[in-house]
Amino acid sequence: MAGKTADFLVTLHKIEAPHLPEVDEAFVTSLGIAEGTVEALRADIGKNLEREVKFRLQARNKQAVMDALVSVAELDLPNAIVKAEVQRLMEGARSDLQQRGIKDAAKAEIPEEIFLPQAERRVRLGLVVAELVKANKLEATPEQLKAHVDELAASYEKPEEVVRWYFGNRDRLAEVEAVVVENNVTEFVLAKAKVTDKEVSFEELMGQA
Repeated sequence: MAGKTADFLVTLHKIEAPHLPEVDEAFVTSLGIAEGTVEALRADIGKNLEREVKFRLQARNKQAVMDALVSVAELDLPNAIVKAEVQRLMEGARSDLQQRGIKDAAKAEIPEEIFLPQAERRVRLGLVVAELVKANKLEATPEQLKAHVDELAASYEKPEEVVRWYFGNRDRLAEVEAVVVENNVTEFVLAKAKVTDKEVSFEELMGQA
């Protein structure tokens, strides 16, 4: 049928349009806001936006710092570690293909060389960050872990359950610890580096620009 014109007959049963609810106390209560007032809803939204802006800024600054560290790091990379990282990346790619429903994804022929640049970057960055952490005592403290988990949990309806969820599993807590360590490294590097401030609009920060 490629390139041919086709006519279709359809029967329209219903047309729907979005309808915004009235922002009143009943609506606020339905969202789980304990105070049940519009002012409380606005305050809750404001806190969530401030939290999201903080995380986005941290992510941008962290990316800039990590890019800078990689660009100036001159060191020989252990082949064994690079090969191991390539294998991890390949396994991750196959897992992603499986989740997308690709048949025989586990046996897919994937050239190792396409993962080599990313693997080398990860290994180089990992070595540099590890040395910075060791030399400058930038490990995550228990207080930092608790503060970061509390901040992550604050946007949920039952924060205390989210806190228990993180601290109840060593692997989940290790992920938080890695983030806190990266934040410590970022703050350390920014304190030592020549920094130029840049104004960023809310839309650009949120990736909408």
